[in-house]
Amino acid sequence: MIPLNLLEHQNAVKTLYSKCVAWVCQKHGISRMELDILLFLANNPCYDTATDIVEIRCLSKSQVSASISTLEEQGFLRKEYTRGNRKTAHLILCDTTSEIVADGRKAQERFAAILLEGMHEEELDCMKRCMKRMKNNIHGFLKEEG
Repeated sequence: MIPLNLLEHQNAVKTLYSKCVAWVCQKHGISRMELDILLFLANNPCYDTATDIVEIRCLSKSQVSASISTLEEQGFLRKEYTRGNRKTAHLILCDTTSEIVADGRKAQERFAAILLEGMHEEELDCMKRCMKRMKNNIHGFLKEEG
């Protein structure tokens, strides 16, 4: 038996996050998916391909692809290819994203402050370990299942 209703909490967490970042999307005229991609790339520089975004964030390949195309058209990111490999495009944030990323990080900090208010360091450490294990379990299962 699951000790808490994860799906119920998941939806509440997603709703809170959406409310925290909505102003960033509105201010910069971008979609939530586009903001998520920009922040993912900014916050995870070692993961810089569309495949990384799809696999790590468990997002739809078609939605990620469409959003990347829009971000390219708007001059927010560009693709770079490694010499001899025209198959894998590395996504590079353009300088035009600096204000969007800064605003997005402010929104993420507000989200974390609301979510973690009143939690002690030991609780946070325990939660980080548990969340890491759950994430690894999920990705392991999904990888096995295809």
